[in-house]
Amino acid sequence: AVILFIAKFSPPTPAAALENGIGRLPALGYNTWNAYGCNINEELVLESAQLMVSLGLQASGYEYVNIDDCYAEKNRSASGDIVADSVRFAHGMESLTDQIHSLGFKTGIYSDSGWFTCGGYPGSFQNELRDATTFQNWGFDYLKFDNCAIPFDDIIREGMIGKYTRMADALAQLSQSSGKSPFLFSLCQWGWEQVWLWGSTLGHSWRVTGDIAPDWNSLAFIINFNSFITQATDFYGHNDMDMVRNGGLTFDEAKSHFTAWALMKSPLLIGTNLSAISPDILEILTNTEILAINQDPVVGKAISPFRWGINPDWTSNSSFPAQYYSGPSENGTVFMLLNTLNERSDMFFNLTESPWIRAGREYSVRDLWTHTDNGSAVRNFTAMNVPPHGVVALLLKDAGDEPAGIFPPCAIWSNCAYENGTAAN
Repeated sequence: AVILFIAKFSPPTPAAALENGIGRLPALGYNTWNAYGCNINEELVLESAQLMVSLGLQASGYEYVNIDDCYAEKNRSASGDIVADSVRFAHGMESLTDQIHSLGFKTGIYSDSGWFTCGGYPGSFQNELRDATTFQNWGFDYLKFDNCAIPFDDIIREGMIGKYTRMADALAQLSQSSGKSPFLFSLCQWGWEQVWLWGSTLGHSWRVTGDIAPDWNSLAFIINFNSFITQATDFYGHNDMDMVRNGGLTFDEAKSHFTAWALMKSPLLIGTNLSAISPDILEILTNTEILAINQDPVVGKAISPFRWGINPDWTSNSSFPAQYYSGPSENGTVFMLLNTLNERSDMFFNLTESPWIRAGREYSVRDLWTHTDNGSAVRNFTAMNVPPHGVVALLLKDAGDEPAGIFPPCAIWSNCAYENGTAAN
């Protein structure tokens, strides 16, 4: 027997978040959570902003300094407003944001779509416009919106889209009534309810998985998951793979982490103690050639897999995700070769496996990590001796027709035919 259910559905009204003048490119910045959790105060936030300048991160393009959870008092004021912690933020949020803005940064704040934040502080459910107004009056430009303490069904009577529409509409209403620039709106609901299908109607980025951990297994899981939904990312809307974590990773794993996040056009929010950052991690975070792909002003699309490597194509494997990726850019075709194995490996591919490469052409090769021009590639390329969990990032530019007389007459011999129709095999 077949039972048919018919449910009345009223689609949400988009909140004009897409193409509303901000968030065209992935956000670059700093977030307090991974380094400090709830142990934050105004001095630490301001020091982090100052270090963003002195360490060269601002000059590399990072523009947000974001405060995560635990900045508030546990209870709202008598009039119903969120109140900043009177000890840890004794001079008030307006004073702090003024100082951060004076350094040339924008500022971000955190709240939750439920009764409470994940840290147990006041959430914004039924107070969306009130809280958005408070955050604007405090001087913030960016809102990360979490997903804890969800009201019971008979209270909320909304799905996930409706729950996040409440704050999206409040932010749009506030911008219209105040005449001020809209907030950059970051949805943090961990990929529930296929957010990549609808997130761009409400915000500028949306988390696609649960929280990141500082280990290779977590990175591989997130890369694998995101590899199947890269089409959701473009200008004004980005799959958010969570913050950039550094502790607990080898140097090569940290490079792979940053490369995958950047080339998949995820927001890049640094989550490390900048006062103790090592020179090699700083070098990774300030790789301007990688950052330039993330911030490409002409092409908004992410890289996507064209071959999985050790698994058959389109295989989901949380431990061994796809290894061969490519995508278009303003200045050529970007390739990422990710060695997911636990030993060194040579990585070979035919250029035309990527849909962004033309047959019969020669391509100059730029290595985005060694910052060197490495000759040219004709038909195929091999990256030699890639470290375990390591990465190679390349920019290939068309350099004209390939040399004459190459045999066989096409890179993938079995796919071609002579003029008379005879198969070339």
